[in-house]
Amino acid sequence: MLSLRQRALVGGIAAGALSVGVGTLAVFSYIDARVSQRFDTALRDRHTQLVVGLSVTTQNPEALRDLMFDPNYSTPYSGRYWQVTNADGEIFTSASLFDETLDEPIGAREGAEIWNTSGPEGEVLRSVYQEITYEDGTVWGVSVAESRAQLINERRAAQRSLLPVFTVVGLICVASALLLTSVILRPLRKLRSDVAHRWDTDDDLKPDDYPDEVAPLVGDLNQLLSRNRDIVSGSRRQAADLAHALKTPTAILRNELRTLSEDGAKTEIAQEALGRIDAQLGRSLARMRAMNTAELTHSRTNLSNSVRRLARLFKAMTEEQGKHLEVIESPEIWVRMDAQDVEEVLGNLLDNAVKWCRRTVRLSLSRKKDCIEVSVEDDGPGIPEDAQREALRSGGRLDTSVSGSGLGLAIAVDLLNAYGASLELGKSASLGGLHCRVKIPTATRSTSA
Repeated sequence: MLSLRQRALVGGIAAGALSVGVGTLAVFSYIDARVSQRFDTALRDRHTQLVVGLSVTTQNPEALRDLMFDPNYSTPYSGRYWQVTNADGEIFTSASLFDETLDEPIGAREGAEIWNTSGPEGEVLRSVYQEITYEDGTVWGVSVAESRAQLINERRAAQRSLLPVFTVVGLICVASALLLTSVILRPLRKLRSDVAHRWDTDDDLKPDDYPDEVAPLVGDLNQLLSRNRDIVSGSRRQAADLAHALKTPTAILRNELRTLSEDGAKTEIAQEALGRIDAQLGRSLARMRAMNTAELTHSRTNLSNSVRRLARLFKAMTEEQGKHLEVIESPEIWVRMDAQDVEEVLGNLLDNAVKWCRRTVRLSLSRKKDCIEVSVEDDGPGIPEDAQREALRSGGRLDTSVSGSGLGLAIAVDLLNAYGASLELGKSASLGGLHCRVKIPTATRSTSA
């Protein structure tokens, strides 16, 4: 289906072409009429000259050649001719006819008659014929003729002189169609841009900024965006309420298991199962939150602040364990992700790194050519390349010697996928352990402050 721009452009060009075509035909028709009228007028004038010249030479028609001074009358087959015929059928002609004669209309009417006839060598002529009775009583048939080639040449010359003008007019029509298309589509382009940048200010669109035809659409968009925002907010509140409602019974179960464990009961399996339930609930709630956030809210988060906040939290944790968290600072970087989701992803990665490192964890943030990259490295045992896919799978645990549900990386992957971002695992070149790279494409409209 053609776009609005293509439709407007095609319609404008078609209308311009039709207008130019009709205008050209009308002007050419007018020119033809005017040229024909001028041709016939000149032909009548020459006929009048011949009639006047013959009035003084009726007794000596041969002298008529000396009275008609037009050089074309002396050049054989020049295309311009005259002929007079007396009542006895004697014919006297211009030298241009050489040994030919002009046809005369049968049953000629009173007054001059203009008609088309044939001439020397099949030439098509335009002729004026009239029977004239002079004062001496003689009757003469007087004919003046001229080749229609002259008329056709005049028409073509006039048309050729106007063709460049109509070509310029056609080009102006095309340029006008392009300009008109641009002007008509400008409000739609503005609307598209305003909708795209609306999330930067979180303000409603203003219908008064658009033409009357677009203003109702702007109002509908405002209602739709407001409704989506309410849906997202409601979904996030429901997820938070569900998480809070589940924390209480799971905390009670955990306390009961701890009491039973203190009384000597074996509760390790139950505690591990409860931990996995907590992790699965956390993952499901995180996915629900991400699905209702990434495409609708277009949240904007200062990633540098989130990194610094998590760094302060985990530095205290690592110091208690005799470990060290190294943070590489960076300029302010903003991303199109919800702050809670960003911090949950990085928190899971940092928690995993602190658990498995021997002594050092490194957190860095940098801007690449086509993405924002957050790196979490450690000096732990790492993950073999052939086992990295299993580590990202839901509940995939490669080693049970350290407590955990095995869902931290899977939750991070789910949240990142919702925003078009990705998580890559590899080996740290400097620390030797696991290297987690979070890549947030700039195509998700991440920007710097």
